[in-house]
Amino acid sequence: MASIHETDYGESFAAVMNPARLVAIGPGEPDSQQLSSLQDLTIEKAFAGQPLRDANSAACCISAIWLWHDFLDQSHQISQAIETASGSFWHGIMHRREGDFSNAKYWFRKVGSHDLYTTLGAAAETIVAAQPDQQESLQLTDNGQWDPFQFVDLCQQALETDSSKKSLCQQLTRLEWQLLFDYCYHQACG
Repeated sequence: MASIHETDYGESFAAVMNPARLVAIGPGEPDSQQLSSLQDLTIEKAFAGQPLRDANSAACCISAIWLWHDFLDQSHQISQAIETASGSFWHGIMHRREGDFSNAKYWFRKVGSHDLYTTLGAAAETIVAAQPDQQESLQLTDNGQWDPFQFVDLCQQALETDSSKKSLCQQLTRLEWQLLFDYCYHQACG
């Protein structure tokens, strides 16, 4: 899995996307140094000079970047207004991160079968395969498809009862964010 390159998404996203930032599986700590830049980031600025094909996917990218910097409330305000599978996906991630696991599952049910589930499932299986001590107990895919409900349960377990799974959850959360952001970006502007 290639790492995220902020320069792949234009100047506006590059200015607020730090690939080295640690990924939180819980609420995290909002990055106050980015607050004013995030407040100034609009769809028009973020996608300036590019043909916008899908405004909902563009809004997903804005929601995602707030979530990247642990501003869960701002991400939530945006994602709850996007009535698409990707909007529900971001909404579910936000609730999982805030620790409202049943609400996260509600939003993942609204996602249905997302175009990204096959790619995410395959990439997750590669990460899990590198964890030989945990392979037996981890089932994050169903017939090769990403299972967001199993991942909600794994994150809950890592946060509440088994911190040994935290690093794996962070890797998978980064992967999930990266693939979904990239998907939404390309849906937004092609």
